[in-house]
Amino acid sequence: MKNISERDAKHVWHPLTQHKLHPRMLGITKAKGALLFDESGKEYIDGISSWYTSVYGHCNDYILEKVYQQMQQLDQVVFSGFTHEPAVKLSEELIKILPANQEKLFFSDNGSTATEIGIKMALQYHFNKGHKRNVLLAFEDAFHGDTFGAMSVSGLSVYNGPFEDFFIEVKRIPPPSKENLKEVLALLHTYVTAGNIAGFIYEPLVQGAAAMQMHDAEGLGEILRILKEHDVVTIADEVMTGFGKTGTHFASDQIETKPDIICLSKALTAGLIPMAITSCTQEVYDAFYSDDIAKGLFHGHTYTANPLACTAALAGLELLQSKEIQDNIARIIQSHQAFDARIKNHPKVARTRQTGIIYALDLNIEIERYGNLRDKLMQHFMDKGIFLRPLGNTIYITAPYIVSEDQLEQIYSAIESVFDIV
Repeated sequence: MKNISERDAKHVWHPLTQHKLHPRMLGITKAKGALLFDESGKEYIDGISSWYTSVYGHCNDYILEKVYQQMQQLDQVVFSGFTHEPAVKLSEELIKILPANQEKLFFSDNGSTATEIGIKMALQYHFNKGHKRNVLLAFEDAFHGDTFGAMSVSGLSVYNGPFEDFFIEVKRIPPPSKENLKEVLALLHTYVTAGNIAGFIYEPLVQGAAAMQMHDAEGLGEILRILKEHDVVTIADEVMTGFGKTGTHFASDQIETKPDIICLSKALTAGLIPMAITSCTQEVYDAFYSDDIAKGLFHGHTYTANPLACTAALAGLELLQSKEIQDNIARIIQSHQAFDARIKNHPKVARTRQTGIIYALDLNIEIERYGNLRDKLMQHFMDKGIFLRPLGNTIYITAPYIVSEDQLEQIYSAIESVFDIV
């Protein structure tokens, strides 16, 4: 029989792939802990937790056992008109660790739908109140997903080019820094005084797809405070940053002004089963609570609040709050800081940055986001048994919380080896 890669090429269309340039995919047959194994038996350290999802390690025994037990009881049921214990229990446990103003949870399937729902909540919040607000506010270089509302508020044209004529109207501001805050607030003032801004969606502290660009927490807090004064619904996209990656459970924990809406996915279910949640305040929910059925949020997915996904999320929450995982997060942060100290002044390094377990460095060389040199760089890491996905000249690490010190050192050494070849 042909191998997985050869059989894949016949029928499968992969994401973010130009198949004429990249006709073959690597067949992965197994994953455990921080390791991936290909069909030849070679192993790779998963330096990005498979797009920031498998933060407690692949095939985590504790999560697998919990989900296996749930499979014997209830696998799937419609969530319109029915409810079930895993969803209710998850709502109770997640609310305990979300920012204190969050009260209601709306379930969906993935990060893009989580933000799509947040956008719809913001627009319909004002519509239900009889307000004419149809413009959204977002950061420059934002990324919030691939559905149409999410694309509208995203600012990376490499993903959006063919569809931009169909987007919701969006105004943009630069992410705040200590140097530009005055200018950002002045621009913000011109937008909010127009009176038509319905909502502001933002990735708190770290813009993932924008090559892990990091911004100022105090400046972001000031932006949120002003928007609250103008009744603009604030939407924190914590799909990437949520569940410990910034050093706190959520990036919003580090910002004084809390969002009205929070979008969650990826590590929510520990990388085991797709699911997303959009949480909101009681005030947002109350704008939909009416004798008028048309004022309800008419949005739904077949697998909404799937019992197995909810069970995986519950097990993940237990692990997140355990002493072992919290100690591991602190250890990884310290290791990143030590690595940063040894490479930040290297002549091949243009800039470094870190928030929690997220570490990024920019090489002192121009590289296209998905160009040939970037592909060669990624292959260099794979040859060394390290799975990293550079974004242009940016190399970043978001390894699982269970990664060992030896595995981290292998990642660091692989990155340092790049300095000798670029």
